[in-house]
Amino acid sequence: MRRRTGLTHAVVAAALLIGSWAAAGTLPASAQEAPAAADASAPASPALLDAMRRDLGLTRAEAEDRLAAERRATALAPTARKTAGSAYGGAWFDAQSGRLTVAVTPDAGATTVRNLRESGAAVRTVEHTEQQLDTAKSRLDRLDAPAGVASWAVDPAANTVVVNVVEDARTDNDVRAFVHKARAAGPVTVRTVPDAPSTFAAGTVGGDPYYTGNVRCSIGFSVHGGFVTAGHCGGVGQQVRGWDGSYIGNFQGSSFPGNDYAWVNVGSGWWTVPVVLGWGTVPDQLVRGSAEAPVGASICRSGSTTRWHCGRVLAKNETVNYAQGAVHQMTKTSVCAEGGDSGGSFISGDQAQGVTSGGWGNCSSGGETWFQPVNEILNRYGLTLHTA
Repeated sequence: MRRRTGLTHAVVAAALLIGSWAAAGTLPASAQEAPAAADASAPASPALLDAMRRDLGLTRAEAEDRLAAERRATALAPTARKTAGSAYGGAWFDAQSGRLTVAVTPDAGATTVRNLRESGAAVRTVEHTEQQLDTAKSRLDRLDAPAGVASWAVDPAANTVVVNVVEDARTDNDVRAFVHKARAAGPVTVRTVPDAPSTFAAGTVGGDPYYTGNVRCSIGFSVHGGFVTAGHCGGVGQQVRGWDGSYIGNFQGSSFPGNDYAWVNVGSGWWTVPVVLGWGTVPDQLVRGSAEAPVGASICRSGSTTRWHCGRVLAKNETVNYAQGAVHQMTKTSVCAEGGDSGGSFISGDQAQGVTSGGWGNCSSGGETWFQPVNEILNRYGLTLHTA
């Protein structure tokens, strides 16, 4: 963060590639001091609850109840995986029941099923284990996908690997050939999407972003010594400038395609804070950890173009086929985003989830956005998330 006069902007808004959800950044500061962050005793900041009401159609009470249920599901997920053992077929959050659903194969055994139910999980019997589905997806990752194939990922609720094909490219010969090879790799279902994914970087425009050359992106989350963001926003060694044009630091690590993550060191009068930006009109959201939300959970994003937007986690470990090349281990959401939101924060409650990578659509007509999970970035570069 860096002090400035005029606008109130605590922290560099790290806007995940799609959306808002206030990212904990290290960018703009307020005229005198950072705006008050969310109360530690509150389930979420008013800004997050307002965004959930707007984008998910929930009342304030429903949003608070859902966040509480998602916290319970997130805490239960690792234990449920261990309990299911080799029969584990995946898990997801069911918003309707407010519970974690755990898929198991028929050989799970009555004791395993009983233990899962006693722990609070719902149980569904499926044909394929998660390991079998992951193996099939890995085979697809080794294929050369044409532009008409948007992405592919394991869908635990459908117990299959879903290949998403751009609607207008369904009859393309290269797409048909890819789908044929994909079906031979294991259990595969083909679905269509309206458009191909693309990254959300943008040319230089006004706002509260960071800049590399003529590219504008958004800060993701503060880490000790810097912040994390999207890899397509800059290469190792590139200089980064803040909203006021002043030097912040340089890209210390960057990977794209294959991955889409990077980190930037912070100095020259800038510093880091564990919050996601509230844009001066709502309290900022404190970041208290990075527990991974399950499929089906609500999630929000903060970005320098479209600011705050919310949606749901749709899929994990998805391979996204951008024009520049495939990016692996991405999380898909129903959140919208636009150019300049790249690198920004995805957050669930007070838990950091990832940095915006790309997607399709916009925040007027809707769309889908992918993010690179933050824990993968922290582990890759040996970074420590700055938490409250």
